[in-house]
Amino acid sequence: MHRARAIAKSADAATDGLPSAAASAPAPVSGTWPALGLGAIALGTIGLVLVVQAGLDWLPLAGALAVYAAIAGVVAHRIDAYHPHARFGAANGITLARAVINCLLVGLLLDLERLAGHEATVGVIFVAFAAISLALDGLDGIAARRLRLESRFGARFDVEVDGLLLVLLATAAYRLDKVGIWVLAIGGVYYVFLAAQHLMPWLRAPLPPSFRRKVVCVVQGASLVVLLLPFVDPPLSTAIAAGALAALAWSFAVDVVLLWRTRRA
Repeated sequence: MHRARAIAKSADAATDGLPSAAASAPAPVSGTWPALGLGAIALGTIGLVLVVQAGLDWLPLAGALAVYAAIAGVVAHRIDAYHPHARFGAANGITLARAVINCLLVGLLLDLERLAGHEATVGVIFVAFAAISLALDGLDGIAARRLRLESRFGARFDVEVDGLLLVLLATAAYRLDKVGIWVLAIGGVYYVFLAAQHLMPWLRAPLPPSFRRKVVCVVQGASLVVLLLPFVDPPLSTAIAAGALAALAWSFAVDVVLLWRTRRA
């Protein structure tokens, strides 16, 4: 019996800190549902304003709300297990605000004809919301460190919101004829990397913090926002996108080489 218990403890240690099925359920994180509810209210309110003032169709608004519902569901399901703090926290609140903005961008993208130039107002609004989401990036991490509310959940939440923003910006750039379809690689590289982790487990090893990685991430978002500006057209927009993609490819290559060397060590 003692041996069986020892084996069980070893197996738990191998899960890298993930909660085991036999472990007691983690305590609920206070403030999660109120925060998610406020996010839904904010999204619905701003969406209604866009419908009334900018002529946004109802279907894109429904799409934005659907994406938010999916995000909220994941947050509610995962936060208790991976956020070892009593409250939701300001840091996660900032990330959630960025998620709300990204959902608004989803709705605007679904109104493709209007975004493509039939109604300039929506295009300007898209760039403005994208710039706000990008400007808020990094504040959540600062808040988490200062308030001592860092967690695996918060870090992953931030990364996924970043990834969604890049996908939306790259899609808009292509849809607005700013650059060729290859610009979608800027938003897709991260997801390709995630898929590759299932085929090559050594890619799942943790990477050390990197200022280079943070700078490249900001460069991607800033470059895509700039080339979405009305006065930025090819070949300038093409050059900006190409430079951003080159920087992204270089950064991922550095990380992959580092992980490969760690694997062989």
